[in-house]
Amino acid sequence: MPENSTEKRVVIASDPRALAESVAERFLHRIKKRTALGKRVHISLTGGSMGGAVLAAAATQHRSTEIDWSLVHFWWSDERFVAVNDPERNEVQARAAMLDALPIPPENIHAVAATDDGLSLDEAAEAYADELARFRCAEFAWPSFDVCFLGVGPDAHIASLFPDRPEIQIVDRAVVPVRDSPKPPAERVTFTRPVINSSKRVWMVLAGADKAAALGLALAGASYEGVPAAGAKGRKRTIFFVDQAAAAQVPPELIDSEY
Repeated sequence: MPENSTEKRVVIASDPRALAESVAERFLHRIKKRTALGKRVHISLTGGSMGGAVLAAAATQHRSTEIDWSLVHFWWSDERFVAVNDPERNEVQARAAMLDALPIPPENIHAVAATDDGLSLDEAAEAYADELARFRCAEFAWPSFDVCFLGVGPDAHIASLFPDRPEIQIVDRAVVPVRDSPKPPAERVTFTRPVINSSKRVWMVLAGADKAAALGLALAGASYEGVPAAGAKGRKRTIFFVDQAAAAQVPPELIDSEY
């Protein structure tokens, strides 16, 4: 498929391990291709088991040593509003999986404030929006993300945008607080849909039979209010990277065997 295709496609790996390694290889290839030209790269990370597995796989691949990490900036599409060292934090998981193992300048890691940073939940969301604005591009009041990684929950949520919640409807802010999250912890900070969908590439990574129904609904064109994953779309590419178990309900014509 052409690089600028906006059609949603599905790439299938045999199992979660093969899935993580395959996505990690593509991830590093994308970063290396851009940094080799001396260009800055902005990446939006996600949490969850597959988000961590992809980063752990990337950290061990040889190509990671060939990248100028001073040009790469990392962000998070959402974060759990807990203490700074809480293992529930996506930042903590990402640092353990990859970030701390690579020569990434500390100032290139843009983390959401934690509960012990002295900010309220609302202030943490506002501060993250302000940090995004520091790297605004010509088109948006935030960076142009080369890749936005997203996990997809069994309920089809992405980032901390849950089905039939007010946060999925917000389009006039880049970052919003989440209270009474249907999935613990209760308080979170999340990107809004405009930020996610301004990304050049949205890569959703999911594994397991419990994700098959959510994937099927997202591909079937369900309403994004009830199926947030259906509303995630990159400006150049939108790809669901899945394992065989999650792909049970994928129409054959949407499977991209060449990508």
